[in-house]
Amino acid sequence: MTFEEWVQSRLTAHGYPCGPIDGIFGPATRAALKHFQAAHQLDTSGVGDAATVLALRKPSSRVPVEEKQFIPDRDRDGPDDGRRSVWPRQRDVPQFFGPVGRNQTRLEVPWDMVLAWKTDISIRTITVHEKVAASAERAFHRIRGIYSTREIKALGLHLFGGSLNVRRMRGGSRYSMHSWGIAIDFDPARNRLSWKRPRARLSRDDAVPFFQAFEAEGWLSLGRARNFDWMHVQAARL
Repeated sequence: MTFEEWVQSRLTAHGYPCGPIDGIFGPATRAALKHFQAAHQLDTSGVGDAATVLALRKPSSRVPVEEKQFIPDRDRDGPDDGRRSVWPRQRDVPQFFGPVGRNQTRLEVPWDMVLAWKTDISIRTITVHEKVAASAERAFHRIRGIYSTREIKALGLHLFGGSLNVRRMRGGSRYSMHSWGIAIDFDPARNRLSWKRPRARLSRDDAVPFFQAFEAEGWLSLGRARNFDWMHVQAARL
């Protein structure tokens, strides 16, 4: 993560969304930064000076947090195999990924997770298709570099809702994307299938960097694309 991306992610976490976390200090980012500076009685320069960085490192005004220090890409972004995939459309998933429930691997998550429906059971690894494992790992490490442990819990990213699960789509005959291990769910209780923004927890501004980490790897959020099922990200296009 670059310094510019870190500033953008912290502005968003503090409730000053500035659009994509892309490292480009354009008009939207400068405007958000100036509003943040004004709210914290700082010089409204629109520049990430030392005083502003110190304020950004403090706990978010939206949720209580234990702030992490900025560390560059090479230390935080995790493994990188040099590829960025374009995933198939849902109709082409069987041809691309093969039979349901096959070719799976285990992926270690870089923060403590528990089963969403039985929180006394800890989760350290999840099952995903071997073709998506590297991209999911990069996304998880990027997310871990953006959010502190308390922010992860406030967002519900520690509440594992499932990955591999061979089943049909609700109300249909086609297989769910979970059947190939190419979809992951988070905090299902606060992001129910039919809930829209702002009711769904992950539809709020402080979750934008989370989704953008997966989108940078070609994954899709049904919440951001269709405003439902905000718990769900998948390595397949609509």
